[in-house]
Amino acid sequence: MIRAFLALPLPDPVLSALRVQQFLLPLPQKTDPDSFHLTLVFLGEQPEPVLHAAHERFAEVRLPPFPLSLQSLGLFGGAKPRAAWAGVAPSEPLTRLQAKLDHAARSAGIATESRRFTPHVTLGRFPPPPPEECFRLERAIAQGSSFTTPEWVVDHFCLYESRLTKRGSVYSELARYDL
Repeated sequence: MIRAFLALPLPDPVLSALRVQQFLLPLPQKTDPDSFHLTLVFLGEQPEPVLHAAHERFAEVRLPPFPLSLQSLGLFGGAKPRAAWAGVAPSEPLTRLQAKLDHAARSAGIATESRRFTPHVTLGRFPPPPPEECFRLERAIAQGSSFTTPEWVVDHFCLYESRLTKRGSVYSELARYDL
């Protein structure tokens, strides 16, 4: 079984901007900056034959390259935040790409997540902090609300394997698909 997902790798200028922003936030636990990516479809644990069938369908997805940038910061978890993220500027081409990939995965027999696609880059995951730390974190996120990155052209996406370790997930690129 292979735990896998489809994602956009991020170019160096975007990674640099994310590293700076992550450093500025009082996050209880930070995501390893070397693992920053924008998940398109989480595939979960899949047998190799199913993943190979999905790979064939992913290779058939055709869309023209498109511009994309990150903007804004936020927290998942409401009153008890558990993750901090950088958001994505509205992008119809990104939404189309994600929908096509989700459809390709489902047509290969993979049951993908049913929740709405919320494109983001995770900056940190953590248990809900105590109230005083939560307040500092929420304030820092609000101060970073004007966060943006340079625009880049999305011209490919990748299939990654995710191996769980004691230190967190380790990602390995399995395949690259050009748009």
